[in-house]
Amino acid sequence: MTDEKIRDLRNALGNFATGITVITALDESNEPKGMTANSFSSVSLEPPLVSWCVGRESRLYDLFQTTTHFAVNILHSGQQSVSQLFANPDENKFEQTPWHKGINGLPLLDDCHCQLQCEIVHRYSGGDHCILIGRILDFTSQPMDPLIFHGGKYQELK
Repeated sequence: MTDEKIRDLRNALGNFATGITVITALDESNEPKGMTANSFSSVSLEPPLVSWCVGRESRLYDLFQTTTHFAVNILHSGQQSVSQLFANPDENKFEQTPWHKGINGLPLLDDCHCQLQCEIVHRYSGGDHCILIGRILDFTSQPMDPLIFHGGKYQELK
């Protein structure tokens, strides 16, 4: 596909509204790492499974090829700045936002709409991404309006 056609496809796919998550894990030195992702989806209730995708060009791609656990932090409508923080390449993200430790020390962001602590059960190649399937070990959920991304920008429920 040409670059123009790829951009057109990206814009077309942007017509699907998504929530925003920050996926977190510990690196080989037990340091917290995280990235913004909107490629998150539920897979199954029994067993409880979720999926998300990490791009092969992502700075954290190698981490998610070796780690055994990850957390999904689903952001609420007041957390646009958190989404932007974890979308940039800065290394000190966890010094800039409150967080606490979950199962196996997983970094969990404070004040999220929902958090899922997961163990990786499958990895699949998916073009220029890797599809990760996680079994939910524990979760929390609070009634809040979600942070939504649609048409290349943040949106609110109306």
